[in-house]
Amino acid sequence: MSPAVAAAAKSAKGPSKLTPAFKTKIDFKDPEWNRDTYVRIDADIDPTKEKCGWLKGKAYGVRPNEPIRALFGVEGFSFTRTKRLEDGSYRRMLREVVFYRDLQSGEILKTWHNPYTDETVKVVPIANDPFNFTISQWMPEPPSYGGMNKDKPPRQPFLQDWEFGPEGTMILRTDIDMQYPNALNPEKWVRESSGPMNRVSEHFIFTVKREDVENPRLTHIPHVGAWTRTTPWLPWMLMGQAEGHVNYFTHFQTIPEGEKGLPADLVAAARAMDEKWLHAPTEDYGPSLSSLENYAREQTPAPVPAGWSPPKPPAVAKALQRGGE
Repeated sequence: MSPAVAAAAKSAKGPSKLTPAFKTKIDFKDPEWNRDTYVRIDADIDPTKEKCGWLKGKAYGVRPNEPIRALFGVEGFSFTRTKRLEDGSYRRMLREVVFYRDLQSGEILKTWHNPYTDETVKVVPIANDPFNFTISQWMPEPPSYGGMNKDKPPRQPFLQDWEFGPEGTMILRTDIDMQYPNALNPEKWVRESSGPMNRVSEHFIFTVKREDVENPRLTHIPHVGAWTRTTPWLPWMLMGQAEGHVNYFTHFQTIPEGEKGLPADLVAAARAMDEKWLHAPTEDYGPSLSSLENYAREQTPAPVPAGWSPPKPPAVAKALQRGGE
């Protein structure tokens, strides 16, 4: 049974008595339809249910004058729940954990050999508890990351980038591009910090079935999709302010079976950290921090060897230099 079919079967009982009324008639220009549909995709609009999402892909290193390099595998999951607020908006409450895998063996990494610095470093997984925000008929403000990001765009209706796809599908694209002060001050975090500012870009593509969107008995809309993220070098890579960055390329989907549908080693690794990672929050709390803010709170700066400097990308090939003369 496919994930989409299994999810539909699981939801066949329909909404619970606590499920708020939601719009299913497709109207791309209606902020309330966009709100309700996005809640049903990103989570479950029924507060008695939790949604499990899973992602898998690779992270790549990008530097000048050399090919892009695959660094490690990326695989993780999240559990999400929603809470209807008095003004009709929804509080989306999430826990997520993402691990890194060896490209050859597939094993979850505890240490990793950094080819740029030729040293072995300790791997720190992404572990965000919580990462909450409000979904309303208005576009949400960018994440504050504990007050680090102070960007406040003008208020706009919550209208998403939708289009109809082939064979009865619908495609949703969402993007977020940010630059804000880095929680890892480079004076303190010499080897971990990419500099005084943190620039991040994330892009999502969701593919759903139109019949699921229009189905009033489906409180969650099964989906598959793709997520990309452009981000500075990860702090545990100990690259300092070296030139270059990391690109994540992943695919994701709903896991209707929840914990039982996740890879066993991911579940074991998360449970070894804390049982909470296998459940969605039941209450709203915070603050909602990114992995950088959590790193600053939970880790300590690495020693800086005498004479250390960030790794440099290769020089332009001599042949190219001659060609430009």
